[in-house]
Amino acid sequence: MPDFAGHVNNFASAAVDLVKVYGSGDTAVRALDGVTAGFPPAAFSAIMGPSGSGKSTLMHCLAGLDTATSGAALLGGKDLTRLSDNTLTRVRRDRIGFVFQAFNLLPTLTAEENILLPLNLAGRRADRAWFRQLVQALGLSPRLAHRPSEMSGGQQQRVALARALVTRPEVIFADEPTGNLDSTSSTDVLNLLRQAVREFGQTIVMVTHDDRAASYADHVVRMADGRVVQAVAA
Repeated sequence: MPDFAGHVNNFASAAVDLVKVYGSGDTAVRALDGVTAGFPPAAFSAIMGPSGSGKSTLMHCLAGLDTATSGAALLGGKDLTRLSDNTLTRVRRDRIGFVFQAFNLLPTLTAEENILLPLNLAGRRADRAWFRQLVQALGLSPRLAHRPSEMSGGQQQRVALARALVTRPEVIFADEPTGNLDSTSSTDVLNLLRQAVREFGQTIVMVTHDDRAASYADHVVRMADGRVVQAVAA
């Protein structure tokens, strides 16, 4: 494990002695048991482990989607556990992108409308040059007027990735992004995540139970029973 004492600011996202307990008393479940891990900027990191290892809980705490019991969850050196609910909402909106297994696209919106939704909700004007660059790089230009029901699973995940990238977030958290895809579409999406790191300098932290998916990452953190058991460069 790296020495975090003076280096937490070197990571785009980091956990320091992070603990998450669900419930209390005899029924308490210690989902995270003092996790310390760092995820470097402009790199593709994977959090791996079997079901129940704590990998998704770690991601949810790092992304401000869940509240840690103790410890620190850092984004760019700022501890999310110390922020008010309103400030945390703004951080998630402006500084973090999300890609989920279930795509989470709105069925009544076109691909273009789904991609631009975070900006519209924030009242921010779209950078049309960046938008065009994204949709071209992700191969979505011919699909912008299509609704999710008119696209394949792989195309929908491309839209979800473009939606995550359009705000230029500091970190994109991807939760089992290939879980609902066939092997061909899965490879396609993993290559696109690598492309986002290589071409756009994006920081990506992906949760997966799949060794093949993790092999695309630069950095792999392996978990078991709520603890980090290995952290290596892939």
